[in-house]
Amino acid sequence: MATLAVTDDTFDAEVKNSDIPVVVDFWAEWCGPCKQIGPSLEELSAEMDGKVKIVKVNVDENPNSPAQMGVRGIPALFIFKDGQVVSNMAGANPKAALQGWIEDNI
Repeated sequence: MATLAVTDDTFDAEVKNSDIPVVVDFWAEWCGPCKQIGPSLEELSAEMDGKVKIVKVNVDENPNSPAQMGVRGIPALFIFKDGQVVSNMAGANPKAALQGWIEDNI
């Protein structure tokens, strides 16, 4: 499964009410580090399909969700489990680090 674009309007339904853990990537089109981790998140989404859902929130188009989460810089990643944040990470990391962080928290 590819990553899913989530908006302020769909955030609660796709993230907080999900049956499986969700990784939320707050990003923007102009953000170089966001573009660096994008392909890794796409690969992890396919590899971990059914175990975790990976979604992306464009902070320029959807300012409310990042504001509610206290996002101050991007990329900002959050893992939600049962509607609650269980972990977060800031900045670009290699795929192996992202995968380890996700596996440790789901």
